[in-house]
Amino acid sequence: MSRQAQVQLNKGIGKPKAQKTVEAKQRISWSEIKKQKQLILLSLPFLIYVIIFNYAPLAGWVMAFQNYKPAKGFFDQTWVGFAKFKQLFSNDVFLGVIRNTLAMSLINLVLGFVFSIGFALLLNELRNVKAKKFIQTVSYLPHFLSWVIVVGLVFQVVSMDTGILNQLLLKLHIIDKPINFLSEPKYYWGIVGITNVWKETGWGSIIYLAAITAINPELYEAAAIDGAGRFRKILHVTLPGIKSTIFILLIINIGNILNAGFDMQYLLTNGLVQKVSQTIDIYVLRYGISLADYSLATAAGIFKSVVSIVLIFLANRFAKAAGEERLF
Repeated sequence: MSRQAQVQLNKGIGKPKAQKTVEAKQRISWSEIKKQKQLILLSLPFLIYVIIFNYAPLAGWVMAFQNYKPAKGFFDQTWVGFAKFKQLFSNDVFLGVIRNTLAMSLINLVLGFVFSIGFALLLNELRNVKAKKFIQTVSYLPHFLSWVIVVGLVFQVVSMDTGILNQLLLKLHIIDKPINFLSEPKYYWGIVGITNVWKETGWGSIIYLAAITAINPELYEAAAIDGAGRFRKILHVTLPGIKSTIFILLIINIGNILNAGFDMQYLLTNGLVQKVSQTIDIYVLRYGISLADYSLATAAGIFKSVVSIVLIFLANRFAKAAGEERLF
């Protein structure tokens, strides 16, 4: 290629029109930045907040590669490399914690998606506006309850003596004597999943309801002309219309697969169900505070963060390969 042709190519001469248009859109001029200066100034406090409280604490990750002792200075610590990570994955307790976290996260993910989408579809089919608003309001309220209150309600429901669940099962002759559900490991994950559904279904349906309202009403009219009933309209119009929203939320939730929760598991746990109730967050608290092994707790936290980041990138890549909506 001649020197003149190379210069022209660098300037954009000879490039396809579509490519030049894309490159022009990607460039941001100073004049555009000046036009948006008010919005930039408004966003600065939030940016500073994120830097201080989300990124600055990442400096503490170095503790995972040290035998950290609070009494010593930062530069006087003993560096141990990946020894704490090796100790972490050679510990049967931590492997059980990963199992518990994944199990409860998957239960919450599946039940949360199914019930939130289903609830949004049912609310959308209500024709009585007052009834619809009332049900929406009632369904949102549990989200704002403290986990302390929610766990207290769970204790009352599953109580052996006065719990409505045992009373109902006895009346229906399903069981012969009351069951202490909170002392049986086989019931623990189910209790966590059902409680999470009760608390978050109404709140989780908000985004889906918003996405449903954005669907063109003419599509429903066309489906009705073709003889489609309510079920077929949901199947062929509503669900395809919110498919992009479902994929975006799915990617985000896959990234949070190791965030099974802390408050509920911590409050509901006891010695009889500890093997199935302990999550990574509780493990970090136990070793970081109770046993003062800050390095091991930090290593566990890093593992959780790295896995979450990897899962988000993988889910986003799969969505891109499938031609669906993605985060980036």
